[in-house]
Order: sequence, then structure tokens, then C-alpha cells
Amino acid sequence: MSNEFRLDIDKETAKGQYSNLAVISHTPTEFFLDFALAQPQGVAQVVARIITNPRHAKALAHSLLDNIRKYEEQFGEIPDMPQPPTLPEGPQA
Repeated sequence: MSNEFRLDIDKETAKGQYSNLAVISHTPTEFFLDFALAQPQGVAQVVARIITNPRHAKALAHSLLDNIRKYEEQFGEIPDMPQPPTLPEGPQA
């Protein structure tokens, strides 16, 4: 018995959605993955939301890390995103 399966995808879904921002949240029973397009005007439009269970979210995280490792072996290290500036604590004049 093979572990392979076939994915059918319609033309519209196959086009995909570009995202440069992801916001991930969870409840005790579900993970919410919101993929958005952040624009220079400071507005981020959610282009896709995936809701899944904790076990699948964990499997997705492992699979993503494995694919990043394979990508970096082939194309080189992916640089980390720069950290946003932190605001100083306390009252400001």
C-alpha cells in the first residue's frame, strides 16, 4: 500500500495568493493561520485563513522546517527577517 495520494486543485486555487505576513493564533482545539499582504500604507489585508487542529499544526511545522532545511542545502541559508525596532520603556517627553 502506497502512502502517496493525489491532490486535485482547481485553476483559481492553483494561482495561489501572495503573502508577506502571517499571524498565527490558537484556542485549546484549533490553530488559526492568517496569511496577509502587508502594504506600505500600513494596511494588511488577509488573503487566506487556514483553521486546523493542533496535531496537524504540529505536523505542518515539522514539514515546513524539513523543507526549509532541504531548500537551504540546495540554495544556501535563508537570512532571518530583521527584528522590528523596540520602543523604549517608560514615559517619553
